Amino acid sequence: MSKFNALQARESAAGGFEQVIVQRDIDDLPAGELLIRVQYSSLNYKDALSASGNRGVTRSFPHTPGIDAAGVVEASSVAEFSAGDEVIVTGYDLGMNTSGGFAQYIRIPASWALKRPEGLSLREAMVLGTAGLTAALCVDKLEQAGLTADAGPVLVTGATGGVGSVALALLASLGYRVVASTGKAEQADYLKALGAQQVVLRAELLDGTDKPMLKEQWAGAVDCVGGDILFNVVKSLRYGASVACCGLTAGVGFKGSVLPFILRGVNLLGVDSVELPLVVKASMWDRLSLQWKVNLDALVSEVTLEQLPDAIAQILAGKQVGRVLVNLG
Repeated sequence: MSKFNALQARESAAGGFEQVIVQRDIDDLPAGELLIRVQYSSLNYKDALSASGNRGVTRSFPHTPGIDAAGVVEASSVAEFSAGDEVIVTGYDLGMNTSGGFAQYIRIPASWALKRPEGLSLREAMVLGTAGLTAALCVDKLEQAGLTADAGPVLVTGATGGVGSVALALLASLGYRVVASTGKAEQADYLKALGAQQVVLRAELLDGTDKPMLKEQWAGAVDCVGGDILFNVVKSLRYGASVACCGLTAGVGFKGSVLPFILRGVNLLGVDSVELPLVVKASMWDRLSLQWKVNLDALVSEVTLEQLPDAIAQILAGKQVGRVLVNLG
């Protein structure tokens, strides 16, 4: 089979961007040591930005987004992989400026791929995807900084999104008392079903943006939104506590002060899952497949390639809840 289906983002005649399903030829894929038949991908906010023409994510169009892919190696020019190997690919340049996982085939450098951990199916790996990997990295960083389950309440902002939903479920499964923040009041039951013991509306977290310090509340936090909410979280951390920062849906900037850092000794921990060394990704995937394995059926919806444009519109409108799995079978 030399032809395959792919979603392609391209400039429309009206001047905006559109997503269409096209047939591509395998020979048109970029050079790389591995040709992979993709079985599953997942939808992340960065994918939606790429699909809507954001040139800070993707420089040239037409383009196939999809920063996640899980599938089977069809051809390999390196000894580390053989045809038939099941692999996971997340991050690096996949779906950004390299043709991505919203297609039935990808071709990539072997250094981007991990063999599927025994404890996860390809489907389960993409229910997690970059969002799940990021959530796990956040929890790991917080624990490395000293957070323990008996320390007190842990806040998750943007908790209905992909990263937030997985972080919430993971923290709850590890015995933490989790407080979920969202702008979607109607999703309180969803968040409690994932393990949230309390739900706080986003507007409450925006109170006091003009103040240099706020009352101590959180023993730790996972922030998926950025902006002024992030710094209000910083100002509300308990003495010596940390927040892991991984998102920007509320903005890339905030008005800050050094006071929480020098008076309470708090920590702002940056989390990246894209350019992370492969050995670190591998250790985190192993953990997600074993001691940190969580049943995520309650937070996933599944779409086909043809249904993906509607899902992209939903995430751009701030209406996505949980994870969106893309079935390319």
